[in-house]
Amino acid sequence: MKRFVRTVAWTVVVLMAIAAAGLFYVKGRGVSARPQPSWIEARAALLLRGWLTPTRYKGLKNPVSPSAETLAAGREHFADHCASCHANDGSGNTEMGRNFYPKAPDMRLPRTQGLSDGEIFYIIENGVRLTGMPGWSTGTLEGERSSWQLVHFIRRLPSLTPEELADMERFNPRSGAEIEEQRRIDEFLGGADRPAVPAADPHAGHKPPPP
Repeated sequence: MKRFVRTVAWTVVVLMAIAAAGLFYVKGRGVSARPQPSWIEARAALLLRGWLTPTRYKGLKNPVSPSAETLAAGREHFADHCASCHANDGSGNTEMGRNFYPKAPDMRLPRTQGLSDGEIFYIIENGVRLTGMPGWSTGTLEGERSSWQLVHFIRRLPSLTPEELADMERFNPRSGAEIEEQRRIDEFLGGADRPAVPAADPHAGHKPPPP
């Protein structure tokens, strides 16, 4: 009995020492999002993600057929909604993606490609806690179909062609400065030197009559 109590006591002491070392380690790193997560953090996060993903999703097969139209829809959706963080090629090499903690993953690598269709679908729909990945579920069948289309496109990332990447640029969100620059170009090409026609006053019917 004494031996058992001594073993339990030493186990508690060791665990407390490990916990204290972990706290000092975290305190030394601070709360900055700039460094890469440590190996321990990365492994623990991946293990927890896999463990916490509901089992029923892991075996799901993509119910949407991988047609040319499906891939095109997934490509457009990815460029419009996902590329700001993940980049058009899925590398995560964007201003936002590089500055998350953890960084946006390179989705072309086995860390993502090795997931099942159902696991990728679950992450798209529900996001991942304590990361920059939001959940995109709309609670509709149409939204689920869009997520399954994205799963097909994510499978395509390792073999994207230059033509596909160039086409995606048309759907990338643009900044206010880019929109203004395009407006000026369109005005110039459309004949901005012609006198502008005054816009109708939407409040004209509500003005009081002249005295």
